[in-house]
Formats: sequence, C-alpha cells, structure tokens
Amino acid sequence: MAALAVVGLARAQERGYWNASSKSARSITGDLSFTPDKITINFSTFTLAQIRELKPEEKQLLFPDAGAGVGNLYRVQIASDKRFLHKNSLCGGEETDWVVTWVTGKELNVAMFSGASIPSLTPEAMANSQRMCGTFTYTK
Repeated sequence: MAALAVVGLARAQERGYWNASSKSARSITGDLSFTPDKITINFSTFTLAQIRELKPEEKQLLFPDAGAGVGNLYRVQIASDKRFLHKNSLCGGEETDWVVTWVTGKELNVAMFSGASIPSLTPEAMANSQRMCGTFTYTK
C-alpha cells in the first residue's frame, strides 16, 4: 500500500500547467500540462502511460543541474510529422515514444526519446545513443 502512495505522489508532482522556461522549450514545445494519463503540448493532447519511477542516478545523468525531487518514465506516441512552435517537431523524422520527467519544487525537467524499446538510461548507453530527442525545462 505504501508503494502505491509513493507512485501516486510522484505522478502528482507533474500534474498541472507548466510554463516553458528553457530556450528549447520556448522554441519547440511551448507550455505544457500533465494530467494522470495525458500530456498536452502546445494545445495538442497525447495519452501517457507511466512505466516506472526514475532512479536518482538516471536523474543525475539526464538532468545533472536539477535538485532532489521525483520523476517518471512514460510511454507516449507523438507522430514524427506533428509540428509544434515554429513548425518544429520533437524528434526530427522519428516518432516520440518516451517522456522522462523530473520535478524539483516548481521546476519540471523533461527529456524525450524515440525508439520502440525503453531507453537505457545508463552512462554507457547514453554516450552511444541517438535516441534522445531533446531536453526541456518548465516552471510553475
């Protein structure tokens, strides 16, 4: 029962409306919002499925400047031809399949990945990976 409460807490941290704050977020995605099972990026909504919580060492690899917090790995399907701000796509010519989040206070860090298999979030895999599409930062 306690494990379910922790998962619920981790998901609750992302809920709500987030303002684009990094250069990449302001030029590609614009603001976004999370509900328990959806992400809305620049007025387009996509279904999310939480896969698991993010481990602290994975956070350090993806978001080294972020403080202590909580995060998740989500499955999503965003078509390769979907355009957002300034006619930008998330993963170039590939579908966006994975969203990784990390929330610290009023800051949300997001990394997006392509590929059918779960991204391996280890230093070795990330050093050789072409699957990460980008990282974005948002604030409340």
